[in-house]
Amino acid sequence: MARSSVLFLCVHNTARSQMAEAFLNSLCQGSLVAKSGGVTAGDLNPLAVEVMREVGIDISKNQTKKVFDFYRAGERFDYVIALCDELHGERCPIMPGVMKRIDWGFEDPAAVEGRYEERLATMRATRDQIRARIEQWCAEICGKRESVGASA
Repeated sequence: MARSSVLFLCVHNTARSQMAEAFLNSLCQGSLVAKSGGVTAGDLNPLAVEVMREVGIDISKNQTKKVFDFYRAGERFDYVIALCDELHGERCPIMPGVMKRIDWGFEDPAAVEGRYEERLATMRATRDQIRARIEQWCAEICGKRESVGASA
């Protein structure tokens, strides 16, 4: 059975979408494959790298990407999942040819100001929320795909 492709997008591709891509590729191996991009490509957030390393996933070598580069390259995705918060939701792009668009609003942990410990705690909380949502969604999607394949 072919793997479904997923594109996670947010504004800069520096934290939320990078974490979601890494979690999906780690948790749903064989069924789903993910990429991520942003409206613009910023610099990978070092706090995102740190909190992902805490759970055994290394994203330190990841590059940030612009979502429209995927479109220009002719890539198509079965699912596009927007992770933008309400403040930036209007900046999340619409991808043509998408089978299914899903909106999961997560607050932008990179927007939090304050002491290092406060910013790190916020990034951890966002990481855990994203992981829980990915785990739930993978169980739903992979279960549907298996039952469709079983009845064929």
